[in-house]
Amino acid sequence: MIDKLVIANRGEIALRILRACRELGVKTVALYSKADREAKYVRLADESVCIGPHQARDSYLNIPAVISSAEVTDATAIHPGYGFLAENADFAERVEESGFIFVGPKPDTIRLMGDKVSAIKAMKASGVPCVPGSDGPLDDSVQRNRKLANEIGYPVIIKAAGGGGGKGMRVVHSEAALLNAIAMTKSEAKAAFNNEMVYMEKFLERPRHVEIQVLADEHGNVIHLGDRDCSMQRRHQKVVEEAPAPGITAEVREKIGMRCVNACQQIGYRGAGTFEFLYQDGEFYFIEMNTRVQVEHPVTEQITGVDIVKEQLLIASGEKLSLTQKEVNISGHSIECRINAEDSETFIPSPGKITLYHSPGGLGVRVDSHVYSGYTISPYYDSMIAKVITTGKTRAQAIARMQGALQEMIVEGVRTNIPLQRRIMADKSFAHGELTIHYLEHKLSKT
Repeated sequence: MIDKLVIANRGEIALRILRACRELGVKTVALYSKADREAKYVRLADESVCIGPHQARDSYLNIPAVISSAEVTDATAIHPGYGFLAENADFAERVEESGFIFVGPKPDTIRLMGDKVSAIKAMKASGVPCVPGSDGPLDDSVQRNRKLANEIGYPVIIKAAGGGGGKGMRVVHSEAALLNAIAMTKSEAKAAFNNEMVYMEKFLERPRHVEIQVLADEHGNVIHLGDRDCSMQRRHQKVVEEAPAPGITAEVREKIGMRCVNACQQIGYRGAGTFEFLYQDGEFYFIEMNTRVQVEHPVTEQITGVDIVKEQLLIASGEKLSLTQKEVNISGHSIECRINAEDSETFIPSPGKITLYHSPGGLGVRVDSHVYSGYTISPYYDSMIAKVITTGKTRAQAIARMQGALQEMIVEGVRTNIPLQRRIMADKSFAHGELTIHYLEHKLSKT
């Protein structure tokens, strides 16, 4: 078992990892920037190390500082959480070369799945359904690119191979706009990801965002933990997530889940991972795989009873998965609302001191948060305050509990998106599960 773990992250995920370590008897080292000196997880960890100033590039993204912190504290492993260095293959490689355990997939696997073109190729070879597309990067051939677009059928979308987070994507509705869109996306990809490779896919106009959670150990055992629906998005950023995905039968869920399991076995995957799909007209289309723990992992934990972060730590320690696919039992429904320090109408970030914080409670209510009354939301990082998760026997009960939790929650001193989350929970289309990834954007544009 891992003896001592460096938590190479901040915020609620740092506290989430710390709690899993506490259950397993693993000692913890919290890393923090000067901006996070008063963070709750820094106070609760067995040890803490300041790794730099406020800016992430000089602290949480500083690879030598992170690895040095493991060296000076005699830690044996490093957990990257999500964001920052979590999907950085070079970081994972440096960790292992330095003699530490990286809590996550192998560096080569991160590289494979981090490049959208190679990921799609690997998934097709494993039998995972993919969006019709160019089956590789676009070159400079005007004739070939026009022919591809016509064969796929407009509208198409040009995507950066090294992209993510909604960046490096451009929808094209006509041949007249194609070449300019390719050139602009290449330029944007080069600037944002230092990789100008782009590819083309069919643009689905009414899709949902559905993902499959997997766990895999180094002994070849792989399981899936069902699906999640993350269609409620704004500018490609998730706002509300839920599990299981509404309207998908157990048979369909098991079929796509096992395809993801087979893909993991084919590529030798290790750790927690998430297959992300667009889902339209009863069909799944792979778009990418996240080789880390997801922000929305609690909804899956709530309906399966599986502690995903603990499983990550056990897998990294060389243990076998603690359960088999037959032992995975999906029960009830769970919804997660991301609570951010931002204006609920303009979405402008609202950093500052939280003068009063009250967390909701009650049966079926879980809150993952690192904040407290007097805590200061820094302008240097993501503005997420908390994740409110409610669980019920039915989706309707989970929604009702979320409505109550959002009414109870108090955050004063900064603006939050709680009013927006209340509107979503009261929305009739949301109640009926009538969602696409464009729904929230369209709804907000009309107000």
